[in-house]
Amino acid sequence: MIRFHAAVPASFLLLSFSIPSAGQTFERNRLMADAPEMQQERVDSSAIVVRPALTTEQLADLYMVRKDYREAAQTYKRLTDENPRNAVYLNKLGIALHQQEAIQLALKYYEKAAKADPSYADPQNNIGTVWYQRKKYGKAIKAYQKAINLRKDMAVLYSNLAYAYFGDKKYEQSLASFHQALTIDPKFFEHNGARNGSILQDRSVTDRGRFYYMLAKSFAQAGNIERCIIYLRKAKDEGFKELNNAKTDPDFASILKNPEIQEILTPKPVESAQR
Repeated sequence: MIRFHAAVPASFLLLSFSIPSAGQTFERNRLMADAPEMQQERVDSSAIVVRPALTTEQLADLYMVRKDYREAAQTYKRLTDENPRNAVYLNKLGIALHQQEAIQLALKYYEKAAKADPSYADPQNNIGTVWYQRKKYGKAIKAYQKAINLRKDMAVLYSNLAYAYFGDKKYEQSLASFHQALTIDPKFFEHNGARNGSILQDRSVTDRGRFYYMLAKSFAQAGNIERCIIYLRKAKDEGFKELNNAKTDPDFASILKNPEIQEILTPKPVESAQR
C-alpha cells in the first residue's frame, strides 16, 4: 500500500492505485463551497468575519485528500507551468499522476523534480517506489539509497529501503534497514512516517510469513516486546515454517521466557486420528 500525506489536515492515508469513478469526483463548486474561500460571514449586526482564500497548492492538496486525482493533477500542472523549476510542484504532480496509474508519466515528473533540486530527497524516494512496484528491486534500492544520502534522518526512507531489500531477498540488509527506521522513530509503524504530501510508501509484500517474522525480529532488537508479539503471531498465522528459529535466535533470547512468546512458539497438538 502506498501512503500519501497532504498539508491539509485529514484522515486520508492510503493510496489505492485505482482511477476514481465519476461518482468520486468532486465538482469544483462543491469543493469550493466547503473550502474557506474568501467568504464573508456575518456573525452579528456589527461583525464580519473574512476567511482567507486557499492558495493554488492548498487547493491541489485538498483535491488529493478527497481522492479527486484528476483535478489535483490539473491544478499541480498549472503550478508547474507557472513554476517549471519548482521541485515540490513537480513531485506532487508526479504523485497525482501516480494515483491514476499513469506510472511512466509520474516517473517523468519525479525525475524532473530530482533534476530541478538535486538536494530534494522526496522525488528520489518516489522514483524508488515506481521501481519497487515494477519489481525492479535493484533499481528501487539504488533510488532509496540516493534519498537516504540526502536525508539520513527520515525513518520512512529506511523502511522503504527495507521493503526493497526484502523483495530482492536480501533479508539481512532488510532487517538492518528496518532496525534503522525504528532507531530513528521507535513508533514508526504505529503512525504515518511520511510528510507533507511528498513521500510515497508501498508496503505490499510477498512471503508475508517471513516478512512478519522479520518485523518481529526488528522489534525484538528494539526491545519492543508488545509489537514483537503482534508480528510473531502474524507470522505463525501465515504458517511461517521457520518460526521455531526464534528459540535459538539471539535477538529473541531476552524475551523467550515471556508467556505469550512461549505460547506462540509452542506447536499446536496434533489431533489423533480417529480409530
